[in-house]
Amino acid sequence: MPIDVNAAVISNTRLSHDYSVLALAAPEIASLAEPGQFVMIKSSAGVDPLLRRPFSIFEILRTADGTPTGISLLNKRIGVGTSLLYEAAPGSHIGCLGPLGRPFEPVTPPAEAWMVAGGVGLAPFITLAEALRTAATKTRLFYGARTASELTHVDLFERLDVEPVLATEDGSRGTRGFVTAPLESALEATRRSTDVRLYACGPTPMMRAVATLAASYGRRCDVSLEQVMGCGLGGCYSCVVLTRTPGGPPHFVRSCIDGPVFDATRIVWDALAH
Repeated sequence: MPIDVNAAVISNTRLSHDYSVLALAAPEIASLAEPGQFVMIKSSAGVDPLLRRPFSIFEILRTADGTPTGISLLNKRIGVGTSLLYEAAPGSHIGCLGPLGRPFEPVTPPAEAWMVAGGVGLAPFITLAEALRTAATKTRLFYGARTASELTHVDLFERLDVEPVLATEDGSRGTRGFVTAPLESALEATRRSTDVRLYACGPTPMMRAVATLAASYGRRCDVSLEQVMGCGLGGCYSCVVLTRTPGGPPHFVRSCIDGPVFDATRIVWDALAH
């Protein structure tokens, strides 16, 4: 069952003009969270914004002996709510409901895990990387952004034994262009006998492209969809996604309950808003 807490802000680290990492004291949520799950955040005690918004759990914060003490969120300042989170001061309190959603399924050796992230789509992958390291699974991170300053926490993934493969649209770091280019090269260079599971999160066109590549090379791909949600509990139906069912017609499911993690082959991508 999800837990609703009024979480104290431990710290708010600004990474750039728009990006920050917000650390919240929420040990009850941290102790239950699985890789890829999310929380619903109420960024203001007032009515603007009125509804909560979903955020992937970025990190599980722990004491030196491993006891969970809280979570962190990767925030990009875009609208009213995310601007309030960007400005949130240590000691203030934020409504936090979770953990919610269907988590990732970490693969185990001899399978390999390839995570593919675009921009803030990096958010659900630290918890996954931790689980994969515990399982001793060989892991890569294909990580793309517009420019080098938006590629954050690469060193943290390296400390988790993850091999980074970077791309920027302006060529300021890694391969110039979209992250799908080095991903396709890696798929082409990998033997079909090697068991590889792809995990993707980011802009819808990127996830669709990753899903297409995975299908072309016969690889399983799980995507973490970034749907707008009003409640996160299945009551408002604002996050429905058209999916395929073997032997039946496509039908809508609530991504807050059936997802946010889906087998990419289930998604009717033409019906998904970009």
